[in-house]
Amino acid sequence: MPDNTSTLQSYIDSAGGMAQSALGSLTGNTADKAEADKKKTQADAKDAASHSGTSIGGVSVSSSGVAANDPERQKGSWDQTVGSAKETVGGLVGAQGLKNEGREQNAQGQGREAAGQASDMGKGVADRVSGTVAGGVASLTGDSEAKARAEKKHDTGKTLQRGAESDINKQAS
Repeated sequence: MPDNTSTLQSYIDSAGGMAQSALGSLTGNTADKAEADKKKTQADAKDAASHSGTSIGGVSVSSSGVAANDPERQKGSWDQTVGSAKETVGGLVGAQGLKNEGREQNAQGQGREAAGQASDMGKGVADRVSGTVAGGVASLTGDSEAKARAEKKHDTGKTLQRGAESDINKQAS
């Protein structure tokens, strides 16, 4: 199994670090306290990596891998670019019709991109959940091939979700 970053694992590591820190405080053992600080730092880094992701050229990329985005995201982005160009040119040359056409194409592109992002977010969450459940069942039955397929589905879902979240957060700021 690949050593992918996991939000859950980062929480477990952080809790272990806090427990070790408490033990170190109770016993006065500075080595336990230092090890606890190290675990907390590692857990924080895992958590940050687990939540990172971006979209580049029609794919989402995260710590879990690469996944193809919904095509509507890229088509919407293209429509926004072309629409903005038409709006700018129309404004520069005084062609109100071209300017209006560009404004409308830009707005339609924003809608297409948002629909693609929503699709990727929904599919990503669904794939993460179903991959996790299927992986748990496969672990119980000892089916290592099914477990590997489930982990791949989970990781692809996580990548789609993180890519969509990244784009949505960029647009919100």
